[in-house]
Amino acid sequence: MAEQATKKLKITLVRSPIGFNRTQAATVQGMGLRKIRHTVELPDTPETRGMIHKVRHLVEVVE
Repeated sequence: MAEQATKKLKITLVRSPIGFNRTQAATVQGMGLRKIRHTVELPDTPETRGMIHKVRHLVEVVE
């Protein structure tokens, strides 16, 4: 079997999680995002996609 190159997603925090559900703030923190305009690269997995979907109103994603 050939190794598949893992695709990365660039995720940027564009809105503060303050004022939203605590689980959404925990999700943002779990993704490694700290401040507004902070960007992280995460692997494109179903788990990461689920986290993005949960906080889609707070983040911006570039594939």
